Amino acid sequence: MNTFFASLGEFFNFSAQVLRRMFSRRYSFRSLTSEMHRIGVESLTVVNLCSFFIGLVMVIQMQSMLKRYGAESQVGKVLTASFVLEIGPVFAAIMFTGRIGTGIAAELGSMVVTEQIDAYRVFGADPISRLAVPKVLATTLMLPALTVIANVVGIFSGFLLVVFQQGEPGRLYVADSLEILSQLDVICCIVKGIVFGLVVGLVATHSGFKTARATSAVGVSTTRTMVQGVLGILMADLVLTKIFLILKGV
Repeated sequence: MNTFFASLGEFFNFSAQVLRRMFSRRYSFRSLTSEMHRIGVESLTVVNLCSFFIGLVMVIQMQSMLKRYGAESQVGKVLTASFVLEIGPVFAAIMFTGRIGTGIAAELGSMVVTEQIDAYRVFGADPISRLAVPKVLATTLMLPALTVIANVVGIFSGFLLVVFQQGEPGRLYVADSLEILSQLDVICCIVKGIVFGLVVGLVATHSGFKTARATSAVGVSTTRTMVQGVLGILMADLVLTKIFLILKGV
């Protein structure tokens, strides 16, 4: 138990250092844009493909379930609400952790093992400002964008299946999808993306910097990033969902 609280305190201390340097602008704008391209643009394909097929599977499942209650026409509303409020943000964040978070941890862990981090300190450069801050800021900025795109792709895949397989008018599907959403729902989706991106970035960089000086430790850091990142996302999701339900008066 003492080890757990010590690790938790170490993580929050590291997070505070990253956030302090982030707001003090101790990082290169060029490194930030490079990280945003690598983290965001290069993740589009895998996130969009997975969202597309998840949308198809959800429509098939929901149609069979709603058919029992004679509510097949509500598929568009249910799919849109499910994607925007929960599936899109959480799924995109978990995919993001698996592809980007583990990659960041492995990159920083390798730099620790090969003593490149020590070299930064020897030459008077702050490794947190140079390495951690651009990555954390890039994950925080790019995951909301990926979440919105994943939502659009997932809902569009459901649109294709409903319109071309079931013959439902496309305008009706779009109208139902827009009707079910409120402005607060969209804000909730974007805020979740921002918070999840921050969580993934902090967990990944912390795990990378805390890698032991052994080649096998890099694998341990990537595994730890995946486990802790997913747990952090789910806990943050629980808190944010409760907050937004209170704001909606539910």
